[in-house]
Amino acid sequence: MTYETILTETRGAVALITLNRPKALNALSAQLVKELSDALDGYEADAAIGAIVLTGNERAFAAGADIKEMQSKTYVDAYLQDFITVHWERTAKCRKPTIAAVAGFALGGGCELAMMCDVILAADTAKFGQPEITIGTMPGAGGTQRLTRLVGKAKAMEMCLTGRMMDAAEAERSGLVSRIVPAATLIEEALKVAGAIAALSAPAVYAAKESVNRAYETTLAEGVRFERRIFHSLFATEDQKEGMRAFVEKRPAAFKNR
Repeated sequence: MTYETILTETRGAVALITLNRPKALNALSAQLVKELSDALDGYEADAAIGAIVLTGNERAFAAGADIKEMQSKTYVDAYLQDFITVHWERTAKCRKPTIAAVAGFALGGGCELAMMCDVILAADTAKFGQPEITIGTMPGAGGTQRLTRLVGKAKAMEMCLTGRMMDAAEAERSGLVSRIVPAATLIEEALKVAGAIAALSAPAVYAAKESVNRAYETTLAEGVRFERRIFHSLFATEDQKEGMRAFVEKRPAAFKNR
């Protein structure tokens, strides 16, 4: 499929999606968000793809939602259109692992989009923030919720109330990003991580992702019970037998995603 605001390609079992509105610092227009959602639908349905990398360019991952599209909306417009709901949450609903490779600005909706991914790898040039308060509004795509869960109330409150940006080093210290890599090798490293995940057993990967996400939705006791049952269920897979047999036999496992 041909897109106008994103670029897509595959590298083996990894899909790479690049936000491509460079003149607008990859501002998240309605068209871009729809095209991103469509691309994710396609890769989710493709059995040959095991993980997805989402990135922007060296200046910006995404500098927020497209303010030019938003400025004239009324409350009724936003409410009836369910603005920043349709297509926006698609990334968060992916079953396949998603990795955000962030260089430059990830602000507002861009920061929220990165947080919808399972892993954030940050270039040493990355800057994160929720500056919506400076234009008379507030985060609307999960910023007050995901950021608080990731970095804690005090830091999230400061960022949402002042619009202060966080650099890559602070983001790593705060738990927002997995780790920092040099900007020059960001995509290479993200593809490497995604490729390692894609080479593993898909049932086990999906189960692990679901279990980690469950930790944010329930109590510790219920979360551990959920994890235990999912763990037990993996003993019904061929991949569990192959993985453990390969370990005992000191050879690489040949997973078949069954």
